[in-house]
Amino acid sequence: MNSITDPVRAVVHTRHVATVSAPAAEVYATIADVTRWPHTFGPTVYAEVLESTGQAERLRLWAYANGTVQTWTSRRSLDPESLHVGFEQEISPPPVRSMGGEWRLEALDERTTRVELLHDFTAASIEAEELISRAVDSNSTAELSALKQLTERSGSPRTAGVVLSFEDSVDIAADAQQVYLFLREAAAWPSRLPHVARLELTEDVPGVQLMIMDTRTPDGSIHTTTSVRICLDEQHTIAYKQTVTPPIMAAHVGRWTLEPRGGGVRATSHHTVVIRPELLSDVLGLGGTLEQARSVIRARLGANSTTTLRQAKAFAESKTVPSPALL
Repeated sequence: MNSITDPVRAVVHTRHVATVSAPAAEVYATIADVTRWPHTFGPTVYAEVLESTGQAERLRLWAYANGTVQTWTSRRSLDPESLHVGFEQEISPPPVRSMGGEWRLEALDERTTRVELLHDFTAASIEAEELISRAVDSNSTAELSALKQLTERSGSPRTAGVVLSFEDSVDIAADAQQVYLFLREAAAWPSRLPHVARLELTEDVPGVQLMIMDTRTPDGSIHTTTSVRICLDEQHTIAYKQTVTPPIMAAHVGRWTLEPRGGGVRATSHHTVVIRPELLSDVLGLGGTLEQARSVIRARLGANSTTTLRQAKAFAESKTVPSPALL
């Protein structure tokens, strides 16, 4: 990292650089599509696009900074021809006073890209400046490393298909709020869901839940996962990211969403998983393939999600007095 402090304006400028063995267009596409960030970049928990014109967008991000989840709204400018993406926070979370920057990409050849990640920020104090500098350095280094790993894996014929996305839905003849409460009140899941053996839930910041869950697998073993969940109460949506995943997964993010459907709601579980191809033999045995891993992950996560949705259906329908529209 290179950093320069402007004593007049008290603006700190940072610069992080990486060389990625992937075409510039592919690298740019990953940076430009913020919906990929939660499963690409370790610090990013969830990204929501609020407005978009194609060349400019307004978005809200939730991400880890120095060990805590923070949220802010940013504006971005997208320039696919020059391979630049500019960004600026509208209102920065304290102790940041302002934050902006730019992604700059340069095609060194057909399959090699130089990536620069620039930041400029101001802080509330000298102590805050040091804290923010550490967060920017840590997150930028992690993001460039993750960008390199994912784009290089995705572009390799041997490991194409490391990203797996799927969803499962259940129609529920009940009020959306009752379904949402079942999903939000995860602390009660051990008594409501057969595959959940233990669950610890904390919510020190309203709408941001930290969850440790022990899950039973079909062979009877227990797997522990740690997740952060973003509860968007007005939207009846819960986005989550596993911060401790099973060994075969480099990343696992998802959402629970509800949408009106025939007088009731359609509840959907969305998953995106990044598979570690280097661990296929360790997890699946010698000769294990990426397709087998995709199939196993799809089946197990889908089964757990569907069980949760069916239990949510039973819970919500038992709490709802049917109206003529639901009969």
